Amino acid sequence: MSLQQARPPLPSDDKRWKLVNATMRRNGYAGHALIETLHSVQDAFGFLDEASLRFVAASLDLPMSKVFGVATFYHLFTLKPKGRHACVVCTGTACYIKGAGALVERLHERYDILPGETTSDDRLSLLTARCVGACGLAPAIVVDGDVLGKLDSESLIAKLEELN
Repeated sequence: MSLQQARPPLPSDDKRWKLVNATMRRNGYAGHALIETLHSVQDAFGFLDEASLRFVAASLDLPMSKVFGVATFYHLFTLKPKGRHACVVCTGTACYIKGAGALVERLHERYDILPGETTSDDRLSLLTARCVGACGLAPAIVVDGDVLGKLDSESLIAKLEELN
């Protein structure tokens, strides 16, 4: 006879929670499904809020500290709503040497946001990453999933201004 842990109820009737629950169920509600589950939550809702982290922790029988630690360690997870467009500036060694810091500063001047923030009109989120794996394109920037490289600040701003 096996003892099954009582699973917490879904946070709401929102159908997206059923997708998240299906991810956990497919993995037997095992702790090793944490990263996949967090991706599922973020794909469904756009970000990871405290309530969703608590639900995942309870469902996977993990301490909240572990869930929060994983959510904040990986740069692809965000704890705040993102803008319609995301600009990730790589700040790894090669990119930093090639001017990533100046790009971030110019984006701050132009859009009045710092890394981790979103413009007041929710149009653009600025993020940084330690490395995006495109050192040959330094400074590398990822805009809405597309890797761009070797751009100066004015060229980057021109690309961002073209976004709808």
